[in-house]
Amino acid sequence: MSAAVDGVEIRPLAPDDLDAADRVVRLAFGTFLRLGDPMSVFGDAEMLRFRYAADPAGAFVAERGGEIVGTIYATHWGSYAYFGPLCVSPELWDRGIGRLLVEPVVALFERWGVRQAGLFTFPHSTKHIGLYQRFGFWPQQLTSVMAKPPAPGGAAESATYSQAPDAERDALLDECRSVTGSVYEGLDVSVEIRAVEARGVGDTVLIGAGMRLDGFAVCHCRAGEATSEACYVKFGAVRPGPGAGERFDRLLGACEALAHARGATVLMAGVNLARHDAYRRMLGLGYRAAIQGVIMQRPNDPGFCRPDVHVIDDLR
Repeated sequence: MSAAVDGVEIRPLAPDDLDAADRVVRLAFGTFLRLGDPMSVFGDAEMLRFRYAADPAGAFVAERGGEIVGTIYATHWGSYAYFGPLCVSPELWDRGIGRLLVEPVVALFERWGVRQAGLFTFPHSTKHIGLYQRFGFWPQQLTSVMAKPPAPGGAAESATYSQAPDAERDALLDECRSVTGSVYEGLDVSVEIRAVEARGVGDTVLIGAGMRLDGFAVCHCRAGEATSEACYVKFGAVRPGPGAGERFDRLLGACEALAHARGATVLMAGVNLARHDAYRRMLGLGYRAAIQGVIMQRPNDPGFCRPDVHVIDDLR
């Protein structure tokens, strides 16, 4: 696939592109945030490399004169998908390259047949919000990426995916799909669980009795999408209904116990502010906002960003 804006070609990202694409991501974000050293923006976290290793199907680059000048990555979670990061080299901002990168991703969402798609962007940037609105994405509630220092303790009933015998793992993944499906029909983050286990960058904590899960959380611990000091909860969910708040507290306790056991000095987890009780409970447990963004979704429907939902994610 190609497009003729300043001689830019849009094509799938190849393994040999990863160094250049990672540089564009860091330089673009660091420049936008006006950091003294833009390349330091994500520390030693490896967001793009981890996502590409987990599933290369959603990665595209913009190439101009043999140089990678932009990149985008789409994540597929069953009936839901999102994209990010979308980045363009700062010297080529406002040339229409961002629009060209979004086009194949929206087409990919159509081929995947997702019910809803989303993204996380800067709430103060009219440029970013305007771009995504052209593709049918609409701004909704803020998402807060929360942080706290982990303390000892945690949920006594929790277990981890890595502890499960190989013969039980398919059944556990089915249980995780049951949890996410109870929150949003067809939602499936098993790609995240498998990727964390395969790459050895963390673990998935499980709460419940026996093989019946009440909830789970996919955690990157001091590697992958987390820095070497952090434990980052990429996704977490508990079954809705009576007692969901208490289940969520237990899940957060299990995440904190894992973070402490792995030697992380900070635990990070995102929550959309439409999930009122989940947000209040995180504040009550000592989490404080580190980063805030706005989610935009297509179609303009709450999806699983609702007051009755207890889900951890941030779509970055």
